[in-house]
Amino acid sequence: MIQNLIENIKKKDAPIVVGLDPMLSYIPDFILDEAFAAYGKNLAGAAEAIWQFNKGIIDAVYDLVPAVKPQIAMYEQFGIEGLRAFKRSCDYAKSKGLVIIGDVKRGDIGSTSEAYAVGHLGTVQIGRHAFSPFTEDFVTVNPYLGSDGVKPFIKICKEQNKGLFILVKTSNPSSGEFQDQLVDGRPLYEIVASKVAEWGQDHMGEDYSYVGAVVGATYPEMGAALRKIMPKNYILVPGYGAQGGQGKDLKPFFNEDGLGAIVNSSRGIICAYKKAPYSDTFGPADYADASRQAVLDMQEDLKQAYVK
Repeated sequence: MIQNLIENIKKKDAPIVVGLDPMLSYIPDFILDEAFAAYGKNLAGAAEAIWQFNKGIIDAVYDLVPAVKPQIAMYEQFGIEGLRAFKRSCDYAKSKGLVIIGDVKRGDIGSTSEAYAVGHLGTVQIGRHAFSPFTEDFVTVNPYLGSDGVKPFIKICKEQNKGLFILVKTSNPSSGEFQDQLVDGRPLYEIVASKVAEWGQDHMGEDYSYVGAVVGATYPEMGAALRKIMPKNYILVPGYGAQGGQGKDLKPFFNEDGLGAIVNSSRGIICAYKKAPYSDTFGPADYADASRQAVLDMQEDLKQAYVK
């Protein structure tokens, strides 16, 4: 699957993943009104609104970007109905040729870790038939339980030709409370990165591993150091746009081949119609067109990072 992601990035000249992280406050009133009229002002109505909102964005950007990244918490908050919207959104994005990065941040051990991996990346056997519960191609994983929490995911990834992005240095301001702590003179995030490089050797594609890393755009100087530690691991870069990351700052995340990183934007794209400069041109009825324009602008901005 890492080859599919890389080929999609090359084809569309866009190392971009759109974060499908909807909140009800992001959704235009006309979508909410239609969903609530059909299903009621309840969990089912909220989930329908989320699905319709996502569908509009996917339709607007699928030809521009290689991947989408739905954050499962935004769906789980609406219970079973929300998870149906998550599944429906993943399936629809897949039908449009997009790679699905499930932002699930799972982290447990043994059979529990394997069950998470099976649910999101694998197949579950029931009688003579195997079922794929979700349609993600990659998932995010929290490594802080050690190899016991990661290797069950790698096992399923090998079976299913799928991949991981492991949290190394996250974009949130308080990440340093733990991730920056020194251990034998090295910051903890560098030690985690070394393990990611090691795990990655166990599941290689042609040039890059199926095992990647999450490193926030808000820390480009750390990105440079981590790029050297993990030369064969793709880096998923959150924190662009709404959290302050800019294309000109992201060059350290890419390799000399112009590859090696994929940059996430969530609110900056899916909420573009609410923010300048897009709000000056696009109204709520044109929210998807605003998202498309935000992707085009991001694509141009990112060329500062990976085009020689």
